[in-house]
Amino acid sequence: MLPATTAQAAANTGGGNPHADPLPASALTTEDFKRILPRTDMRSDADADSHPRAHAFLDNGQAMPFDAVPIAKNPLASDAIAIGAKSCVACHALENVQASHSLHVQAFRAGAAGTGAAAACESCHGPGSAHAKYPTKPGLIIAFTRDAKTPIDTQAGVCLACHKGGARQDWIGSVHQQHQLGCTDCHNPMAKLSAEGVLANNSINQTCAACHQDIRNKFNRRSHMPLPEGQMSCADCHNPHGTLTADLIKTDTVNETCYACHAEERGPFLFEHAPVRENCLACHDPHGSNQQALLTLPVPMLCQQCHTMTGHPNDLLTRAGLATGPAPDERLIGRACLTCHANIHGSNNPSGSRFHK
Repeated sequence: MLPATTAQAAANTGGGNPHADPLPASALTTEDFKRILPRTDMRSDADADSHPRAHAFLDNGQAMPFDAVPIAKNPLASDAIAIGAKSCVACHALENVQASHSLHVQAFRAGAAGTGAAAACESCHGPGSAHAKYPTKPGLIIAFTRDAKTPIDTQAGVCLACHKGGARQDWIGSVHQQHQLGCTDCHNPMAKLSAEGVLANNSINQTCAACHQDIRNKFNRRSHMPLPEGQMSCADCHNPHGTLTADLIKTDTVNETCYACHAEERGPFLFEHAPVRENCLACHDPHGSNQQALLTLPVPMLCQQCHTMTGHPNDLLTRAGLATGPAPDERLIGRACLTCHANIHGSNNPSGSRFHK
């Protein structure tokens, strides 16, 4: 993974604009990569300047730029020293071919003070002298696999040295971190398996389904969010890198997450339906259901979970009330309770106290 010896690019003719007249990939130089590298926390420069830390109580400093990466420290080989990429490629020729396309390696080739282009491999894997001397002894190089001797926290620490902040500011203490997941359980920066995000699978959904197969199976039910159709992904509602909520939802509450798309249900309403305001999950399963509209139970049985002991909701409803039964009951036919109580999420009508209007 040594610097490519490309010809110097032609002079920029964009009138002083460094981003004008982009060069073809084959002509990109080290200086070009320095110019186009994104922020490692994936935020815009304007957002980072105006909100240096999303959480005021976190003081972790700025994310490390791609082209200023130091050589990672390996606690299992503290005396090892850097030996340069030439020594690595002598054995790891295949890995060199696989990784040469990646933004990570191109960024490391851009180099920085104290590392330089020769440190491309050791920026992530740590100094390699001990590993080169005893190549079969585990732990002497930082390895990013489940069966490696390198602790998961060390693996994640290498990645977070650059990628801290942004969407990853709550990684420490998150559900995934507590269950000893490493970055490379979901990402593979050495191969081009996904269109974005250097994922370990073809898409975000497939990557999540590798563990959460029970949730993925729910999307096979007749009523489901358009995730199998490719119109949304798990990351539209969840932040797998950690949030302040147990379910890793991207907002403070379930309802706020739902309102991001279903704004018409937000209210405020003149007449509120208490369970709706409390939690959308009281009635809906967002991942999939065999009932209409992602409901957890068929109506009216769902309504009778709360509405009992008073009036007609307390009536025993049986097969006899079906349309084909001896005593058809409109509460079991068509939209059931919703035939009359149409605005069940809330009503702004002065006569809508029972959500009829």
